[in-house]
Amino acid sequence: MEHDGSARTARDGFCRAIGLRVKSGYAIAVVLGGPASDPKPVARHIVALSDPDVPETRQPHHDGLGVEMEDRREIARRSTIIERCAKASVAALLKTCSAASAERSHETLRAALVVGSVIDPETIGNPHIRAHAYEGRLFRTVLEEALAARGVKCDVIVEKQLATRAAAALKQPDGRITRALSAFGKTLGSPWRADEKAAATAAWIALL
Repeated sequence: MEHDGSARTARDGFCRAIGLRVKSGYAIAVVLGGPASDPKPVARHIVALSDPDVPETRQPHHDGLGVEMEDRREIARRSTIIERCAKASVAALLKTCSAASAERSHETLRAALVVGSVIDPETIGNPHIRAHAYEGRLFRTVLEEALAARGVKCDVIVEKQLATRAAAALKQPDGRITRALSAFGKTLGSPWRADEKAAATAAWIALL
C-alpha cells in the first residue's frame, strides 16, 4: 500500500469501513468511521495492485497498446505478481486501520469495492475491450480475496449503480450525501475527485 502524497488522517477517527475504487493496477481507498448516521473521514490511501518494477502488471492482459495478450503463461506470471501485491497492500492497509481503531477493537471492519463493470469478459467480442474486462475482473478479484483472507467482508458495487445504492441504503437526501462527501474531502485534502468520492460513498454504505 502507498500513501498518496497528500494523504491525511483525521485525528479522532477510527477505522470501521473501507471503500475502494478499483482502477487498473491500483485502488483508491477511503476509510470512514461510524456510525453511518454520522460518518467521519479517517484516511485516504492509494493501494498498489501492481509492481512498479514490473510495469506490465499495470495492464496484465495487454500486449502493447490496444493489443490483447494471448500468452497464457505470461498472463499467469503477471497475475501471480498482482496477487502478491494485493496481499501485501491489503495487509498494510488493515494494519493502518487497526492502529487507527486501537481503542475500538470491538468494531467490525467492512469493505466495499466500486468497479466499472462486472461483465463476463468471455461475452465481449472486441479483443481490446475484452482485455480491459479481464483486467477489471482480475484486480477486483485479488482485492476481494485479499480482504476475505483477513476476515473482512466485502461488497461489490458497479459505479453506475452507486448513487442509487447510496440513496436507498443511506436513506439520505442527495443533497446531504453530496455535502457530506465534500466535507470529507476538506478533511482529507486533495485530490478529491470522482474516484475518491466514489470510494467514500462505498465506505459509507459499508458502515451500515
